[in-house]
Amino acid sequence: MVIAVDGPAASGKGTIARALARHYGLPHLDTGKLYRATGLMMRLAGQPPEDTAAATQAAEHLDPALLDAPDLMSSENARYASIVSAHPGVRAALLARQQRFAGQPGGAVLDGRDIGTIICPGAAAKLFVTARPEVRAGRRHRELAGNGDSRSLAEVLADIEARDARDSQRAAAPLLRAPDAALLDTSDLGIDAAVGQAIRLVEEALARRGQHSA
Repeated sequence: MVIAVDGPAASGKGTIARALARHYGLPHLDTGKLYRATGLMMRLAGQPPEDTAAATQAAEHLDPALLDAPDLMSSENARYASIVSAHPGVRAALLARQQRFAGQPGGAVLDGRDIGTIICPGAAAKLFVTARPEVRAGRRHRELAGNGDSRSLAEVLADIEARDARDSQRAAAPLLRAPDAALLDTSDLGIDAAVGQAIRLVEEALARRGQHSA
């Protein structure tokens, strides 16, 4: 049983994917961390994220230890990740890694931006998690402020909108809602309510396919 959870930055997809993994007893992969690790390799090497060849090479030789690096989730690294993820070579290099994870016995939960469309188009259940840009910016601003980041809400919103544009307009595996993905708007939902909705949507998808969660 593979569950695909896609959506833009700060939509809540990661929180929901982790909750689904716990609920169904499945392993979870935050695929965005693979692109963040690729971006971090570029940063550590002093290479610009726009360098297609270098980014592809970094993805092909990704150091798994970087997935636990303290700087992996920083805002600067998020910018690198968003840029390197637009390179077709990078996405091709990381495709097999993600599909191997999804192919584990029993299944898995993966979250990202192209899980339901490219990585696991045959997933048993697909969710597209979203929220209004200003809501997502508020969430990210609170998160950053809690980590000592002094950027204003307006700056965070501008960054969110720029990232949305890069993710949705890139030629390689753009951010899109799969035709068979259930839409979950978390703008006005707390965490518990959003997770409850997600479980209900997954159960409905499994029922349509004649599958059972247990």
